[in-house]
Amino acid sequence: MRILFMGTPDFAVPSLARLIADGHEVCGVFTQPDKPQGRKQVLTPPPVKVLALEHQLPVYQPETLKNGAVSGLLEELAPELIVVVAYGKILPGYVLEYPRLGCINAHGSLLPRWRGAAPIQWAVIAGDTVTGVTIMQMDAGLDTGDMLAKCETEIGARETAGELFDRLAVQAAALLSDTVRRLEDGPLAGEPQADEGSCYAHMLDKNVAVIDWAKSAHEIDCLIRGLNPWPVALTVLDGARLKVYSAEPAEGSGAPGEVLWADPKRGMLVACGTGALALGEVQAVGGKRMRVNDWLRGHTVPVGTVLGG
Repeated sequence: MRILFMGTPDFAVPSLARLIADGHEVCGVFTQPDKPQGRKQVLTPPPVKVLALEHQLPVYQPETLKNGAVSGLLEELAPELIVVVAYGKILPGYVLEYPRLGCINAHGSLLPRWRGAAPIQWAVIAGDTVTGVTIMQMDAGLDTGDMLAKCETEIGARETAGELFDRLAVQAAALLSDTVRRLEDGPLAGEPQADEGSCYAHMLDKNVAVIDWAKSAHEIDCLIRGLNPWPVALTVLDGARLKVYSAEPAEGSGAPGEVLWADPKRGMLVACGTGALALGEVQAVGGKRMRVNDWLRGHTVPVGTVLGG
């Protein structure tokens, strides 16, 4: 099948690789513009672009799709189907309507739950025990199109968003491959989404990352795992930010944010609104990510210190 692929981050890479391996004619790849990354702000191509160039596929990085910006390019590429996986841009009507088979999207949740930009992270933050991937026929709404296929998976009790992200990327590729194969045999009957049970997974930012120690140990643990590897949960110790990459619920009680113990042998235990958390990996400003036991060998935190947002 002649396919135009649209995707940007690591999550989309297995899907593009699978379409190539399945022998489809990928006539082009749309991805976001290169962006500066790291402390030195080095201009870096998106992961999808890297894979596309390795396979000598034509890559396009339009700044906008609005106002017919790529209508001529669509005519030139003439795709039968557009496949979208975490592209990061909303497709206008003329794009949605161009291909004979329309546009399909692989979304990292069990729709209608977690429509939006960060479904995997919010599923972990919310404490969901099950999530999955949905392939949908795209329409003008935000992740509201008819569902063509689903697969589900349990979220591990200690699983981070990054770990779940990697698992779902592979599952998305497999489900997408099967859906495209079935599309070759004829149109698929989609299942309309019910708005009941829908919720919005808005983009993450550092405001979401601040730990509210008045919440339960379970809620804070979910937040920490859901924000690993980015933007990473954080708290404040002695006026400076301290990133918290991992923690584990433990027995203990005290004022929210109160340090119940802190030594290199036992680590650091912090009281929450309900229960307590034993911190795992932390990172101070200007420092390296390390086990809290190792960090405490160079830092003294008196018992009774209160961590703040």
